[in-house]
Amino acid sequence: MAEDDPMIASALAQRLVEDAHVVEVVTDGKAAADYARLGDFDVVLLDLGLPELDGIDVLRTLRAGDDGGGPVVIVMTARGAVSDKVTGLDAGADDYLVKPFAYEELHARLRAVGRRGSPHATAVMRAGGIALDEATATATGHDGVPVPLTRRELALLRALIRHPGVVLSRAQLESRVYGSEVEIESNAIDFIIKRLRGKLGADCIRNVRGLGWMIPRGR
Repeated sequence: MAEDDPMIASALAQRLVEDAHVVEVVTDGKAAADYARLGDFDVVLLDLGLPELDGIDVLRTLRAGDDGGGPVVIVMTARGAVSDKVTGLDAGADDYLVKPFAYEELHARLRAVGRRGSPHATAVMRAGGIALDEATATATGHDGVPVPLTRRELALLRALIRHPGVVLSRAQLESRVYGSEVEIESNAIDFIIKRLRGKLGADCIRNVRGLGWMIPRGR
């Protein structure tokens, strides 16, 4: 979420986390463009009146050379004139929400995006002998038996399986799993990985000492 008003950002982030979304908050346009280019976000909630880089410029940056695999962008702004909406949609927004709005309307639009399918979503993602089905929040290990995942287990496994063979650091995994939550126990990621190994096999996630964790390439 790119929102420079701390009260709005905090309130929306809290509601989204309560509804099982992982949320990362940035407060300026440059950071929004940099984060979105990382490619791990299904949806970007974008205010237009951002410092450093205006939201329209962020949109144009994200859509420059876009092959259709970029994140869904929902604009949420006080700019409610028809001309503003046309400019935002023409710049690459997938949806446009005028402030003030009820949270329930935003969440309904997020559900609609989910029904269409996120840019990253596939029926089942596979790597290292692990299969992850995001739709059912289940994963299958070497024994072929699907097991249910908690919200945080799903977020961590999703981050790793999207980048097979790539080592993700503790900080990177904390960002994917906890988003903007401030209080994170130092060994929280270790506990989640331990639970995933217990469900999917001891070698499903490999530790690279001093660097982080990874799921190997291959099936």
